[in-house]
This record gives sequence, C-alpha cells and structure tokens, in this order.
Amino acid sequence: MNWLVYAVLSAVFAAATSILAKIGIRNVDSNLATAVRTIVILLFAWGIVMYQGTAKQLPSISPFSMTFLVLSGIATGLSWLFYFRALQLGNASQVAPIDKLSLVMTIILAAFFLKEKVTWSIFLGGILMALGAILISLGR
Repeated sequence: MNWLVYAVLSAVFAAATSILAKIGIRNVDSNLATAVRTIVILLFAWGIVMYQGTAKQLPSISPFSMTFLVLSGIATGLSWLFYFRALQLGNASQVAPIDKLSLVMTIILAAFFLKEKVTWSIFLGGILMALGAILISLGR
C-alpha cells in the first residue's frame, strides 16, 4: 500500500477516535480518560513491535532520533490531554475541525523547519482548510 491509503485509513480512525472518545468521556475526568486511552495505545503499539520482532532494534536508535521521538511523544501527550478536555467541553463536530487546524500548522512548520516547498496550491489549500475548519466549528 502507498502513503495515500495509509493516510486515508488514518483519517478514518481519527474520526472514529473523536466519536468513540466523546461517547466514552461522559462523566469521566478528561485526564483520566486520556490515561486509559494511552495505556491501550501503549499495549497495542508494543504488541505490534513484539509481533514483528523489531523491539531488538531499540538500542540502535541514535540519541538524536531518540530525543526527537521523546519530544514527539510529549507533544502527542499534550495534544491528547487538550483534545480530550476540549471534547468534554464542546461538541465533537466543533472540536474536531479546530483540532484539524494541525494540518495548516504542519504545513507552516514543515516549510520552516524541514524546508519543504510551499507552492501556491499548498498555500491556497491551507487557507481553505483553515477557513473551512473555522466555518464548520463556529457556524452554529
């Protein structure tokens, strides 16, 4: 499978995550809910690594890569904590589009830090995504 298939599957499961989380978070502290979700993800991810036999590669990860993987994990944790709190306080149909502004932020950060090229179509698409997210979220 190519990257597009995986990206579409990611979007499908991200949408399911929002709906399932909104249902499951009723009468549960958002931080506790995030912790439960994280344990499930931890067990699931390590189960896959063990099944594939790639856990033995752990010592070969360079300190540079490990630093950025740890920072990515911290960013993910913070994102989940804030996302679950937002879901607890707001409607999933309003929270999810604002969360997806990460797409636009990723374009900006990728251009700045990774020196990825931003064409006019990417720039225009980013503007339209941002406007769409705002219209969907605030258009009630």
